[in-house]
Amino acid sequence: MTDIVISEFMDQAAVDGLAAEFDVLYDPRLVDEPERLAAAGADARALIVRNRTQVRGDLLAAAARLRVVGRLGVGLDNIDVAACEVRGIEVCPATGANDVAVAEYVIATAMLLLRDAYQAGADVIAGTWPRQRCMGREIGGKLLGLVGYGGIARETARRARALGMRVLAHDPYLAASDPAWDDVERCELDALLAAADVVSLHVPLTDATRGLFDARRIASMQRGAVLINSARGGTVDEDALIAALRSGHLGGAALDVFATEAVTADSGGRFAGIANLVLTPHIAGVTQESNVRVSALTADNVRRALSGR
Repeated sequence: MTDIVISEFMDQAAVDGLAAEFDVLYDPRLVDEPERLAAAGADARALIVRNRTQVRGDLLAAAARLRVVGRLGVGLDNIDVAACEVRGIEVCPATGANDVAVAEYVIATAMLLLRDAYQAGADVIAGTWPRQRCMGREIGGKLLGLVGYGGIARETARRARALGMRVLAHDPYLAASDPAWDDVERCELDALLAAADVVSLHVPLTDATRGLFDARRIASMQRGAVLINSARGGTVDEDALIAALRSGHLGGAALDVFATEAVTADSGGRFAGIANLVLTPHIAGVTQESNVRVSALTADNVRRALSGR
């Protein structure tokens, strides 16, 4: 009888560690085979997932013995947390384990987009030598606006300040008395958007944040600003963003997350031909190092829940 079902990729050392103590089924293909996943999870006491496995509905109904869901990451919008609570199923995100990876992604894409020379390779090869067109901007002295000020945003702020940026943050759910505000300037969202050279999103996908960056909010950003979303798809109106990039209102954008994942050839086609846009497949928090940390923490969380510690 299987104790733990792992439906998406996980560091092999963490899988082996669990397999030494429990009966483990590890098959990253299960995420794309919901019927087989439901059958495999029927007797499982633990389920380990990333962001694509939908832990809700039929899957939860089939998992009669489930005691814990280990999330290889931090976002929980693919898990019906309320239903898990009703059934006494513990949900364990890998809080903090990929903070550094995402923070580095934000800083790296901000520098890339501000510099505006990363697509010059074809011109260089062709001999057109576009030096004047590629005269971009330095990150030092720019203003970074963080929407949400949790652990990842704080790691991002530390790196930004080290590079000479000034940092503003908006987070209505973080008490004004919280010591986290000691190192950053607290700001209302509209004021942040009007002032920031770089805006980075660090919010979960909820009813309050769905479509948070609509056409109006994107238009309220200063001309030439850069928008980075490594948090959750659905928080940004992608069509409004595309329009702002094509019109030249925004200086660039990086999207690591999308309203519908995975992006298909049809849905991705609308992004084609936009020069100042970086697209990545939900990997901001996934590096070789963070995968080890996230997997180890998740394994520990599941081990603790199953052993009653």
